[in-house]
Amino acid sequence: MPNEGSYEAAKRRSDEVHADLLVHPEKYTMLTGDRPTGRLHLGHYFGTLVDRVRLQDMGVRTNVIIADYQVITDRDTTEHIRDNVYNMVIDYLACGIDPAKTMIFTHSAVPELNQLMLPFLSLVTEAEMERNPTVKAEIQQKNFEASIPVGFFTYPISQAADITAFKATTVPVGEDQLPMLEQTKEIVRKFNSVYGDTLVEPDILLPDNKACLRLPGTDGKAKMSKSLNNCIYLSDPEEEVRKKVMSMFTDPNHLQVSDPGQVEGNPVFIYLDAFCKDDMFAEYLPEYSCLQELKDHYTRGGLGDVKVKKFLNNVLQEQLSPIRTSRKEWEQRIPDIYEILHKGSMEAEEVAAKTLDDVKKSMKINYFDDHALIAEQADRYKAE
Repeated sequence: MPNEGSYEAAKRRSDEVHADLLVHPEKYTMLTGDRPTGRLHLGHYFGTLVDRVRLQDMGVRTNVIIADYQVITDRDTTEHIRDNVYNMVIDYLACGIDPAKTMIFTHSAVPELNQLMLPFLSLVTEAEMERNPTVKAEIQQKNFEASIPVGFFTYPISQAADITAFKATTVPVGEDQLPMLEQTKEIVRKFNSVYGDTLVEPDILLPDNKACLRLPGTDGKAKMSKSLNNCIYLSDPEEEVRKKVMSMFTDPNHLQVSDPGQVEGNPVFIYLDAFCKDDMFAEYLPEYSCLQELKDHYTRGGLGDVKVKKFLNNVLQEQLSPIRTSRKEWEQRIPDIYEILHKGSMEAEEVAAKTLDDVKKSMKINYFDDHALIAEQADRYKAE
């Protein structure tokens, strides 16, 4: 979690970018992505996927990386990676990502990203990596304290290479990724200071809906996470979603319907804050006109958790139903999925190669392209 000062500054800048995007979307280039470690869930969808679709449809140059190389930074197998990659692309398309507007590609198909990372490694100290709060939290979560894989320790630098390769101006992520983006911004500043203005410094783009900044798991844990088994997946069937919603953690002190309930920190109401629209009450819970009325009733007592959960289930089913339908259609078009990913990866390599050329030129290691340098050296030795 970033400190309050850095978060507030990032939030102010994010609000400025959101406002400018409405007027000048063509000025912006976005890069974001996911590690193909499993199925995408509601945290992904309402945390970043909704913004990705909105930005691409506004006319922002949109790039989505499937970070397959990063899978092995904290595990020793790629056993399910192919299925995960294709299912991730299906989820993207089902949610509204349009390959005609958005470049979808895999990290492994763009070797220039790894070359770009090499000079960045010299711009970051070990102490800086150890201070990164996101890295520290994940080291603890994965029990890496005694033996940290170097690939995992340096993956924020790899992410910096991904972002800068496509000269991204904006990166839509949740607040937990703010330290990663701050690391990228610092790398860009250092590189440009040493070698001259070459790379673009990106801004974080936080979700507009505060409830979506960090969606808790169904068990009440701080974050929805595949490893904690507390997710509602985009590919979950309707009945599976219902079961998960009805078993969600709520206010532990709300034992009787008549008991006053607590809304703050209650996952069911956090989900409603994120997903509920007031016009949904007319169809699913007509005795209330808006979410605040429901909250007030729960707070003073007389409203049971089951009734609230049933309403939340209806809200989520309305959001997920078209995604399920689209997903089933794309599942019948696997060859098309392959072509979309292949085409996007080839396009991504062309873009990244251009940035790498710019970096080599700034570092003066473009030995075979600088014809003026070759002529100058040839003349110098002739004169001697």
